Amino acid sequence: MFIVPPLCLLSLALRSLARPQSYAVWAADSGIARKQGNGLDSSGRAIVSYEHGEFQWGLRQLFELTGNRTYFDYIQAGVDNIVFANGTVHGSYTVSDFVLDPLRTGPTFLYLYEQTGLNKYKVAADIFRGQLNAHPRTAQGQFWHKLKYPNQGWLDGVYMGEIFYAQYTKTFQPNNSTAWADITSQFTLMFENTIQNATAPNNTGLMYHGYDFSHKQVWASPDRGHSPEVWDRALGWYSMALVDVLETIPVTNPGHASILNILRTLAPKIKDAADPTSGAWWLVITQPGRAKNYFESSGTAMFVYSLLKSLRLGYVTDDDGSILAAAKKAYQYMIDNWVVPNSDGTINWLNTVIVGSLDQAGDFNYYVSQPTDINDLKGLAAFVLASLEYEKL
Repeated sequence: MFIVPPLCLLSLALRSLARPQSYAVWAADSGIARKQGNGLDSSGRAIVSYEHGEFQWGLRQLFELTGNRTYFDYIQAGVDNIVFANGTVHGSYTVSDFVLDPLRTGPTFLYLYEQTGLNKYKVAADIFRGQLNAHPRTAQGQFWHKLKYPNQGWLDGVYMGEIFYAQYTKTFQPNNSTAWADITSQFTLMFENTIQNATAPNNTGLMYHGYDFSHKQVWASPDRGHSPEVWDRALGWYSMALVDVLETIPVTNPGHASILNILRTLAPKIKDAADPTSGAWWLVITQPGRAKNYFESSGTAMFVYSLLKSLRLGYVTDDDGSILAAAKKAYQYMIDNWVVPNSDGTINWLNTVIVGSLDQAGDFNYYVSQPTDINDLKGLAAFVLASLEYEKL
């Protein structure tokens, strides 16, 4: 007979006592316990961070589901660390840098304004919206990802900028047809310039990380200037943006149908790209099984969130149940492999790659050379969102 050692019994007891029934709650509470996503960096300095905006997106859903005021208070305290009493956004953000990433905190500004009526949150949102008025664009009208990356559109940027753009428009300018058309254009231009075509090597029918409309980058393809690989988290950002913006843009607006069509094109392809054995997604989706490639946690969580939300809201049909089955399988892999309980009642989240950029070669060797991190908020927040959708099944 196998006898469990006393120390193991104690560890199991601690974990059992500490573990909430909800993985979404467990992951969110763990992030809060570590003071993640609170508007401050590891040195306690104010920072306007898209990762914090992503985490706050999950916390506000938890607040609405559970009524637990802790989540709302944490969101508000985090934003108050980056928004001064007069509405000025902290100095770590500068409009003239023209970076889309910080705008991911903008939806939280709008949410707090709706919940509290405090004008400072509207002023902060107005500042972000003003950036979009002057933000540089390609000749086609795509926002540059950053000023220092001229003429480059990255999938990441759609999640960072367009969710805020859409929510601001819905809140303050619901009849602004020009804005809705522009938002739709950001999605469609990105899709058209990065979607793999039938002649692409390692064709998955998915979207490359980004493109250079000027064709000047070393990685730019001769046809559309796209990058050479499908990176999981870039596609994850874009897929989450699709399902989130469809809740915001009016169903009667023509842009809704356009964006919905993109989602319906991508969802089955995302499902097909999952590893058939594990159910997870490779870091470099276009190179499955290649040496040094691995299953990456943030992209996998983002795909689970997007697929399950698509099904829940009826955006995507699943007649044979294969999309639901794929999402469930991937979710099970996540909790079996990337969720590690700690004796203090928190969890650790594993295998999120720290960064992926197009400022270098943008090739396979670049992506697999980037380190992974424990409790990286980009992945932990995505797991909160995926868990919220899974628990709604």
